[in-house]
Amino acid sequence: MRVLLAGATGMIGQALLHRLRAAGHEVVLGVRGVEAAQRQWPGAPVVELDFSDPGQSRDWPALLAGIDAVINAVGIFREQGSQTFDALHVKGPGALFEAAADAGVERIIQLSALGAEPGNEAAYLASKGRADAALLELDITATVVQPSLVFAPQGPSTRWFALLAALPVTPLPGGGKQRIQPVHLDDLVDAIVRLLDSESPPRRLHAVGERALTLREYLDCFKQALGFARGFVPVPLRWTRAMARLLALRRDSLVTPEALRMLEAGNTVDPDAFAAVLGRRPLQAPAFFDGLPRGMMRRTAQLGWLVPLLRHAVAIMWVVTGVVSAFVFPVESSLDLLARTGLVGVPALLALYGAAALDVALGVGLWVTSRRRWIYRLQLALIVFYTVVITLCLPEYWAHPYGPVLKNLPLLAAIAVLHELDDGEGT
Repeated sequence: MRVLLAGATGMIGQALLHRLRAAGHEVVLGVRGVEAAQRQWPGAPVVELDFSDPGQSRDWPALLAGIDAVINAVGIFREQGSQTFDALHVKGPGALFEAAADAGVERIIQLSALGAEPGNEAAYLASKGRADAALLELDITATVVQPSLVFAPQGPSTRWFALLAALPVTPLPGGGKQRIQPVHLDDLVDAIVRLLDSESPPRRLHAVGERALTLREYLDCFKQALGFARGFVPVPLRWTRAMARLLALRRDSLVTPEALRMLEAGNTVDPDAFAAVLGRRPLQAPAFFDGLPRGMMRRTAQLGWLVPLLRHAVAIMWVVTGVVSAFVFPVESSLDLLARTGLVGVPALLALYGAAALDVALGVGLWVTSRRRWIYRLQLALIVFYTVVITLCLPEYWAHPYGPVLKNLPLLAAIAVLHELDDGEGT
C-alpha cells in the first residue's frame, strides 16, 4: 500500500515511518521542510505539506496521485506564531481529508487525542475534535485514533515525567490522584499499521494502556524503574496552577494551565477495543521500561533538573555580583583596589561600573536567551582575565582565608560543564 504520512518528522510520525516500511508499505513523507527530510531519509519520496501556511497553494490531485491511504500525524501541543491549533489541527487536515476523498483514496487514519471533542474547554482537544468530526462526515473509510498520554523514551512528556521522578522530592499536584491511562508508542504505531489492513476498521479507536492508574502511581513507576528515591510531597492545586502560569511563559514548556486542566479532568476507557485491533493486550506502565537503556534515561533525567539548577545559580551569582559591586560595596574600597592595578580617576570609575554592568548582563543573558554557549564563553574569558589581573597585581588574595580567587577554579569548571551540557532546552 502507498501511504501518505503527514507529520513524518514528529515523534509518532518517525515511529510510524519505520513500522510502515517494515510492514512492506511504500511511504510518501508529507513534511514542512523537504530538503531536511530528503537529507534524513535519502531516496524516500517527499512532498511539501505545510499546514501552517494558509496561503500555500497545493495541487491536491498531483500530490495524492497513486496514494492508497493517508495518515495524519500532524500535531502541536502549544501554539507558536503561524503554528496555530486552527491551522494545523483543523483547516490543514480538513483540506487534506476532503482532497483525499475526492481523489479516491481508500482510507484515512487521523491521529487525534483521548478526550478530543469539538466542545471541549481545552483548545488543543477542541481543535482535534473538530478535525475528527469533519473527517467522519466524509464518505470514506476512516478511523480516528485517540491515544492517551504516549510513553516514548525520546518523547517530551516522558522525559518530563522522568525529570519529576528524579527530583529529591517529587511534587504531586493535588496529591497525584488524577487518573491517566498511558499507552506505549510501540502499541500505538502497531495498531495504526494494523488498521491499514483491516477490512472493517472502527470509526474511532481509543488507544490506551492495559490499565488506568493515578499520576502518583505512574511517577512511582519511573522511580522504581530508574532507581530514584521514592519521596513525594503533595502540592495544593492552587499552588500548582500558579506555577503552571509561571512555567507557561516559556514557549517550550509542557506545563501550562490548560495541560493541568486536562490532567485534572482525567480520561480513562476500557482497553478491550484497542486490544482487539492490536491483536494482543497493550502494555501496562511497569512494562514500558523493559529493554530500555535505563542508565541513560536515569542520567538524562538527572541532568534535566541539575543543569537548569546550576545555570540559575550561576546567573544569580553574576547578577548579584554586579549589583553589589555597583551599589553595596564601598566605592572607595573598590577604587583603592583598582588603583593597585594602575587604574585611577575616570578610567577607574568606568572600569568599576562597566564591569558591574557586564556582570549583570552576563547573568540576565542566561535567562532571556536559549543561545547561551556564547555567554558561557564570555564568562569563562572574563573570569580568566580577572584571575590573571589579580594574580599579577593582588597576589595576596590567593592566600586569603576565604579563597576569593581560589573559588574561581570550581566556578570555571561549573561554567565549562554548562557550556557542554546546556543545549538550550529545558527550563
